[in-house]
Amino acid sequence: MTVIRLTRMGRNKKPFYRIVVTDSRKRRDSGWIESIGYFNPVAEPQVLKIDEERYNYWLSVGAKPSEKVSKLAAR
Repeated sequence: MTVIRLTRMGRNKKPFYRIVVTDSRKRRDSGWIESIGYFNPVAEPQVLKIDEERYNYWLSVGAKPSEKVSKLAAR
């Protein structure tokens, strides 16, 4: 099954996250199909960028967003 979730990037105590489409059986930070955005919770104000067109495409073909990604996309 295809999922839309966060993958952690950055360094210790300075994380940022990419919003990626991946196979649900893969580990959090392993390979992904497509990167559709990013989220930086450390920056002030928090930075969130999602490619809405690609996000909606992946939802239309059956990808399930994680709980955190669905909350971020609703913002």
